[in-house]
Amino acid sequence: MAEGTNNIVKEVRRSAGGTVVALSGDVDLHHAPDLHAMLVQVAGERPSRFILDLNDVPYIDSSGVGTLVEVFRRVSAYKGKMVLFGLNDRVRSVFEITKLDRFFNICATEDEASAF
Repeated sequence: MAEGTNNIVKEVRRSAGGTVVALSGDVDLHHAPDLHAMLVQVAGERPSRFILDLNDVPYIDSSGVGTLVEVFRRVSAYKGKMVLFGLNDRVRSVFEITKLDRFFNICATEDEASAF
């Protein structure tokens, strides 16, 4: 799959562990619509494990979190698993403050996420 037109989606690749979507840059109001469209497209392929690589995401705001929640619901609806990994302290704190760290499967590495 080609890179997203807004460059927020750096890469989409299939692996034995699932479909990995690597993001790059701020996940914010400016990028949320394009990110949503790309993630919905990937979710439409119904990967059993939908893995988001957030290693290159320095910041996420409420619109970015809302996008991830909506995609999580889509993946859960078809009984898939959505796993996030590579969250820096700033991004992780957003999930902790909102208590969404209890909602999302969050791992430290891609290997962990692939085995989740």
